[in-house]
Amino acid sequence: MKYLLFAFSILLGFPAAWSAESQIKHLEPAFWWVGMHNPHVQLLVHGSNLSHFDAKIVTQGVRLVNTLKTANPNYLFLLLEIGADTPPQTFQITFYKDQKPAFSHPYTLLPKPGPKPFNGFSQQDVLCLITPDRFVNGNPANDHQEALREKPNRSFPGGRHGGDLEGITKNLDYLKDLGFTAIWLNPVLENNQATYSYHGYSITDFYRVDPRFGSNDGYVEMVRQCHARGMKVIMDVIVNHCGSFHWWMEDLPDTDWINFQNRFVNTSHQRSVIQDPHASKWDARLFNDGWFVETMPDLNQKNPLLANYLIQNAIWWISYSGIDGIRMDTYPYSDKEFMRDWTCALLAEFPDFNIVGEEWSENPAIVAHWLRGKENPNGYTSCLPSAMDFPLQSALRKSLNAKSWQPLYDNLSLDFLYPNPDGLVVFADNHDMSRLFSQVGENVALWKLGLAYLLTTRGIPQIYYGTEILLANPGTEDHGIIRSDFPGGWPGDVVNAFSGKGLSPAQLSAREWLKNLLRWRLNQDLVHRGKLTHFVPQDNVYVFFRHEGEKKLMVALSLNNEEVTLHLDRFKELIPAKLSAFDVLQQTSLALNGVVKLEPLEAMILEIR
Repeated sequence: MKYLLFAFSILLGFPAAWSAESQIKHLEPAFWWVGMHNPHVQLLVHGSNLSHFDAKIVTQGVRLVNTLKTANPNYLFLLLEIGADTPPQTFQITFYKDQKPAFSHPYTLLPKPGPKPFNGFSQQDVLCLITPDRFVNGNPANDHQEALREKPNRSFPGGRHGGDLEGITKNLDYLKDLGFTAIWLNPVLENNQATYSYHGYSITDFYRVDPRFGSNDGYVEMVRQCHARGMKVIMDVIVNHCGSFHWWMEDLPDTDWINFQNRFVNTSHQRSVIQDPHASKWDARLFNDGWFVETMPDLNQKNPLLANYLIQNAIWWISYSGIDGIRMDTYPYSDKEFMRDWTCALLAEFPDFNIVGEEWSENPAIVAHWLRGKENPNGYTSCLPSAMDFPLQSALRKSLNAKSWQPLYDNLSLDFLYPNPDGLVVFADNHDMSRLFSQVGENVALWKLGLAYLLTTRGIPQIYYGTEILLANPGTEDHGIIRSDFPGGWPGDVVNAFSGKGLSPAQLSAREWLKNLLRWRLNQDLVHRGKLTHFVPQDNVYVFFRHEGEKKLMVALSLNNEEVTLHLDRFKELIPAKLSAFDVLQQTSLALNGVVKLEPLEAMILEIR
């Protein structure tokens, strides 16, 4: 810990080193570690006319392999090799001009990061997705930052509302008590943009937590507090683009650092061009290299210096903070060879780590293309362990609203396309789409059916914060409303969801129902790893089993508006017609003599005994 604090003090102390004498404005990463799988680290050094200088390092176990210069004379890229037996240390990087030392800069190597308490995240977990700006304002004093462009404005749905890491840390017990085992936060790194910076996807400093969320130290403390409670942390990472006010945009490191560097060209969003054997090169380029919006310059990962920078940045955050997983934003929009290199490099360094990629396609074949172990006709290979299951999310929404389970059944029948469908992250909503309660027309029974399915089917469930109290976005698709403030997270809130004050009876009942289901799932090995066998839906009833050996779990979901009788002889390959069971949701034991009755729009989960 003393090495970590010392190194971070160096990071915070950089302004002292950015004097005219040293000429260095940025040096990234600010520190590194000994004993890493990859012995090399690339340093980005930015200052005034640095290309006029040569760098030298004289210290035990560290060799300067190469000094790379770009078209911009204000940058040097130093490639260091750290020997296997190199001790932790602080050494000097000396810069020479005309063979004479001009100035030096210290650099620190920390001890190798210790073993992580968890091995990634898995089917045993349930992830709570949180938009940090909208959860809890734990420290109102950090809301206004004079040096940052956007100021707080809670009255504006698209503004900064003040939620922060301290607020999340203070309320981890609420999330744990509900039954969540992991949190995934929307990005928390600096977004020094003029407007709409709260969501975190326009990063302006890849090595700094946004001060309105807290600090790097505060992020590490949040991870530590999660681990102390047996909870995991998934970091949201973006490598496809940066924010238009990123510090390097005023002095780009190279002529090809940004795609379409001299003009804004919008991406086509045509994801299928990557797999399409008939796609034109232009269409593929427009999808990959086009920008999301003018404020999100698209990064060119074909530039090897930038590619190295982005790979190292992720390794740095894993090593520094101890996070347990990464959710990679807009996975297919980046260069596909780079994404393979990025994912493989992280897993080579941390073999038990887990990464889930966002491929927002409702076509399972498109999603499967990016996954580890997938044999693609175009020869593309990947190291990506997991993906967000957008096809399942779409099918679930269609089934609930059409009052037909056929779309969901048909979608799951395509699992043969995935090398490991159990590793997919399943969800009903997220920060980019209408909340589940709004998707189903604020029908609590349909809301329960959707969640009962997610928490018993294959995969790793993710639930958006506030789902437990029926948060909705009635009549609007405005992301600022979808990502609404969690009631009770701000001083003076009339409703407090943490204490229950002001919640309606329906909200209190929904929270208790979901809490009971989440806590039941914690120790259910059949749900975590059991085989899934489902039966073709009949009469608007969908039945599937999770089973392993003699242990069996039966899930029956009815979309009928009236009571129906389900005959069990159809399922005799898995259960006898007469059996005893425990109804998980009703908390009752029952004997089934060949039939089971389902109430209107009922979800039934039976532990077979």
